[in-house]
Amino acid sequence: MDLGIKDKVAFITGASSGIGLSTAEAFVKEGARVIICGRNQEKLEEAKKQIKQNTGAEVGAYACDTSKFDQVEKTVNQIIKEYQKIDILINNAGKAQAGGVVDAKPEDWQSMIDVKIYSLINTCKLIAPIMKKNKWGRIVNMSSIGGIYPNPKLTISHGLSAAINNLTRSLSLDLAPYNIIANAIGIGAVRTKNWEENMLPKVRQTREDLANLDDEVIIKQLGQEMTPVGRFGKPMEIAQIACFLCSECNGFVTGSVIEASGGADKFM
Repeated sequence: MDLGIKDKVAFITGASSGIGLSTAEAFVKEGARVIICGRNQEKLEEAKKQIKQNTGAEVGAYACDTSKFDQVEKTVNQIIKEYQKIDILINNAGKAQAGGVVDAKPEDWQSMIDVKIYSLINTCKLIAPIMKKNKWGRIVNMSSIGGIYPNPKLTISHGLSAAINNLTRSLSLDLAPYNIIANAIGIGAVRTKNWEENMLPKVRQTREDLANLDDEVIIKQLGQEMTPVGRFGKPMEIAQIACFLCSECNGFVTGSVIEASGGADKFM
C-alpha cells in the first residue's frame, strides 16, 4: 500500500532510541524526509548512523529539549529554513515513570509534566500554524494504555497520558477544518531500553515472585500473564501504526486514541 507520504517532512521527538527511533526508520522507508530530535547530541548521532545502516538514508537531527519553548522555537525555525515545511509531527518525548500519588516525589511529577505535556504543547503550538498554512498535516502523540485504564502503580505516567489523550482530542477538533489529522496511540508493554530501566525496578519491588529473576524471564512472564497476545510489543509495531495515521490513506480517523497493547488493559 502506498501511504502517500513520500517527500513529506516528518519531525519526530524523542527519536534517539526505542519507539521514536523505530518510527523514524519506518517513515524513512516510506520515503518521508525525516528529522529526529532529542536532548543528547551524541545519542542523536548514533541514531543517525543506525538509520543510515538500516535504510541507506540520511536524516536530519537537532538536539533540543522540547520542554523548553525557546529551544523548540529555534529548532522549528531552523527546520523551516532548511526544509521549508513540516508536514508530520510525532510527539514521542518522554519516558515510563512508576509511582503513585502518595509515594511519588514532587520533582518526579514536575519532570514528567515538563517532558510529556509541555513538550507536546510547545511543538503543537509552533508547528500547527505551519500545517494550517499548507492545509495539510498529521500529528501523532504517543500516549499509554494507562491513559484509558489507569494503574495506581503508575499514576504519574497514566495521569499524564490521560491528559495527552484529552489534549489530542481538543487539538483534533481545532485543526480538522484545515485538513490536519491528530491522533494518539495508547501504548501497552513494548520492549524498549526505557521500559527495562524505568519499569523493571518497580516490577521487582511490587512482585516478590519475580524479584530475583533475570530481565528476560520477567519480561516473558509478564507478557504471557498480562497481554492476551502473550508477549510484549515491538517498537516497529507502534511505528507502523503511526505511519498509517500520518498517511494520505487516513483522512477520517482523528481525535482517537488507538489502543496498541496486545489487548491488555495493564502491563504490570
